[in-house]
Amino acid sequence: MRQSMEEDSVMPPGHDDNDVGLAQILTEVVEEVRLSIDRDINGADLLYSLLSAPWLYSLLRVYECLVQHSQDAPSPYLSYSSRLSQEIMASVRGLAAPSSEAQELYILLKCPHMQALLSAHDSVAQRDYGPVLPPLPDKLPDNEEAMRIVCLVKNKQPLGATIRKNEKTGNIFIARVIHGGLADRSGLLHPGDKLVEVNGQKVQGLQPEHVIQMLVQSQGNILFKVIPNTPQPTNSQPALYVRAMVDYSPLQDPAIPCPDAGMAFSKGDLLKIVDQRDIRWWQARKLHSASLCCGLIPSTNQFRYKQRELWWSQPYQTHTCIRPFVLCNSLCSEGEEEITDENKCTETDEGDFEFEEGENGEHMQGLYIAGFRHSLRVWRRKSYSKRKPSCYSCGVSSCHNTSATLYEEVVHYQRHIDDPPRLIVLIGPSGVGVNELRRRLIKINPNTYQGPISHTTRSQKMGEKNGREYHFVTKEVFAYMVVNHKFLEYGEHNGHMYGTSLDSVQDVLDNGKICVIDLEPHCIHSVRTKKLKPYIIYVRPPSPAHMKQTRKDPHFLSNRYIKRYFYDKDFEEIEEASRTMEAKYRQYFDCVIVNDDLPDSCMDLFTAIQHAQEEPQWIPASWFAPDHP
Repeated sequence: MRQSMEEDSVMPPGHDDNDVGLAQILTEVVEEVRLSIDRDINGADLLYSLLSAPWLYSLLRVYECLVQHSQDAPSPYLSYSSRLSQEIMASVRGLAAPSSEAQELYILLKCPHMQALLSAHDSVAQRDYGPVLPPLPDKLPDNEEAMRIVCLVKNKQPLGATIRKNEKTGNIFIARVIHGGLADRSGLLHPGDKLVEVNGQKVQGLQPEHVIQMLVQSQGNILFKVIPNTPQPTNSQPALYVRAMVDYSPLQDPAIPCPDAGMAFSKGDLLKIVDQRDIRWWQARKLHSASLCCGLIPSTNQFRYKQRELWWSQPYQTHTCIRPFVLCNSLCSEGEEEITDENKCTETDEGDFEFEEGENGEHMQGLYIAGFRHSLRVWRRKSYSKRKPSCYSCGVSSCHNTSATLYEEVVHYQRHIDDPPRLIVLIGPSGVGVNELRRRLIKINPNTYQGPISHTTRSQKMGEKNGREYHFVTKEVFAYMVVNHKFLEYGEHNGHMYGTSLDSVQDVLDNGKICVIDLEPHCIHSVRTKKLKPYIIYVRPPSPAHMKQTRKDPHFLSNRYIKRYFYDKDFEEIEEASRTMEAKYRQYFDCVIVNDDLPDSCMDLFTAIQHAQEEPQWIPASWFAPDHP
């Protein structure tokens, strides 16, 4: 076959005898297929027509040219294009009556961008882009230390290094190199390196402020002459992901070694800590930040030190949340403890409410929607103004706990399909519409969403069923549950106690439904457990002007009619409560919804809940820690 192909080779139209490589191989394949046609092989004629297509040969020749040119390094045609352009412009200027084409060429060559492009071309062509270093002296003393010359190109990015001075010797040293900065990416400057010169100026004996000023005034290249330090241990610690639990501003921290190198953050920000080798100052960056350069943040040790310093410097203050012992005859018998749980609600006046007798539940398609108890929520109207501001947030980690945390370690969590649903907690000031959003959500799909059934000490009324409207219990049982921390939230209304228990919430989750509750913000700690894994949604009020429009005549209907009137003072209280809640608790909020328009807000709530159940979330690492025996 090979012999016949050499003797009677049929070349396709347009094919050059000098073609080699893939084109030649294709020619041979075509010939093989042609011989196969003579032997009546099925499909060979179709393959022959395809392989004989002229466009295929054209593509192969283009491919071969690209491969050939990719193997050859490009070389400049001229190394003096910038000078040539100057000569051309001088010639055009010397013309008495230049043509329009000559004038256009002159304008193009005079353009600063074209001049910069030609200048860069010549620098690359002449390989004139490296720093010119001074020659080393011929004779060096035997005791001369090894020296490194570092050239960095100054740009808009920070240098990313701090310096310190040894007061005894007057030497200037590199204190730390910030991760992601220019110095760190160069890999040429390290902590402990002794700084000798900056752009030819000696820095021995200068103050660090003067050295920094020299760097600020430098333009283009910065030439450092340093004596390298001994090799530093590498950072073997893995990155740590945390959530900020406080606000921090380096410009307001007198202890930070370099405020400009610090990184400000707010409550709730997610941080990636990349370097913890310094016991007092860590290096971190904000998660999902576009900046590559890290910043200094206080370590937990530094924060505890400042806490102790602040604790001893403050005068003694009596906490108003510490109350004297008072025997509660209605709930405690002699010898029992008083109910002083921090989650207890306060009884309030009902002068701003009009209601008919009955309970606030709903029947729909054979299902009873429970969990919307007017008796458990009525206190929120005025109780906020009655609370002592200094102890509004008194809870598990407030004035009873002086060791507040600076960071909370978090991990990326993806809920497994077999895991129980995450608890959905709604937080918001009274009057913002938290309960109405929850009621609408459950009413839309009661088979998926459900609220917990509350406990009460009042007697059961006609038509009510234990475990449907309420869990009816005695005062002694209710007091026992309070003492044993069985309630997420509880309060008193018309002489009766009402509360939402952990067991009622767990019952909803065990049935495979998404439990949706609303809580006061100081009760957040009672639900932030590894078992419930709550997703906390904060409902923020809209602008005061919009609130006045949407709350002129609000009401909702169920088994009874409740109508609440809003006044200008109410809108001010809602705004004040919203600011206070966000300032104190926003580090716990996983999502924020502005209740501007009720249908849109309900859809936003639905989307947020779906996101909480199906998408990965950052949750506290303690929720995955093993339980201590």
